[in-house]
Amino acid sequence: MVYVFLADGFEEIEALTPVDIMRRAGVEVFTVGIGGESVTGSHGITVIADLCEQDLVLEDNCTGIVLPGGLPGTTNLEASSTVLSAIDYCNNNGMMIAAICAAPSILGHKGILNGKKAVCYSGYESELTGAHISDTAVVTDGNIITACGAGVSVRFAFEIVRFICNDEIADKLECSMLCDR
Repeated sequence: MVYVFLADGFEEIEALTPVDIMRRAGVEVFTVGIGGESVTGSHGITVIADLCEQDLVLEDNCTGIVLPGGLPGTTNLEASSTVLSAIDYCNNNGMMIAAICAAPSILGHKGILNGKKAVCYSGYESELTGAHISDTAVVTDGNIITACGAGVSVRFAFEIVRFICNDEIADKLECSMLCDR
């Protein structure tokens, strides 16, 4: 199970693209509303989350978490003890932590990017404490996947599928969705 955290001000494409693509790959995904079931993104799109944060039980078959960016979504995620505990739980158990745009800053502030390759939205690099800043748009280092922003949300989602499932499933899905000929 993968949990995608949604806090008011989240970047819609960065949150919902991974949800859609993971579900197409057969991954069990739940959105988790921080502060309530109804969450409004940074562009005014309101989403009804699958779970509220108080209903989250990570020990029930969790394989990873996704932290979308956006402002003030990233700030609201970082202010949540539920999100911070989930990051610790996943990191301590080698589970996937995927963060995009400004959200990798949360991982930097927690010190879990030390010595890892990471990327974020331009201008947030100083928040990635201890990270080796990558020059690629999406990077995986161990259990951490980071991406630079909304424009690479599809690539970010395929990288998550690659991590959770395997290369074959990710490649097949990518080929069928992108229709490159």
